[in-house]
Amino acid sequence: MTDIDTTAEAAAARLEEMGPIDYVVLEWPGEQPTGTVAPLIVDLVERGIIRLLDVAFLGKDENGSVFAIEVPDLDPVFAAFVGASSGLLTGEDLAEAAEALEPGTSAAVLIWENRWAAPVAVAVRRSGGQLVASGRIPVQAIIAALDATDTID
Repeated sequence: MTDIDTTAEAAAARLEEMGPIDYVVLEWPGEQPTGTVAPLIVDLVERGIIRLLDVAFLGKDENGSVFAIEVPDLDPVFAAFVGASSGLLTGEDLAEAAEALEPGTSAAVLIWENRWAAPVAVAVRRSGGQLVASGRIPVQAIIAALDATDTID
């Protein structure tokens, strides 16, 4: 067996042990995030709740032109994100994320593994199961639903 085969087998074994992977695009008004969220994400990583796979920062000026924001250009609190790149996040992904941004904003695009869910994901896969649908309910939708319930009473 060659080293390539061994590497492929090792990668497949690691994938079998992974939790679900999520991506998020977080938008802020202005030219860059302030750094108040970064320490919370670093805390999640340090506690083993998530594993950060990719991070990119971008902005969209008032005219709609998109630009990359390099980590060194940000507040030093973002230094923990330098080098977070697994290759999952592509230029096409960033272009799609940029389309969702409002003019005059900046954003962080993150891909992370939900390590807290890995044991369940592994058990599902080993039992022959698979994830066939997933989604999130935005907090705004929950608030609207609760408000609608309150007006019915």
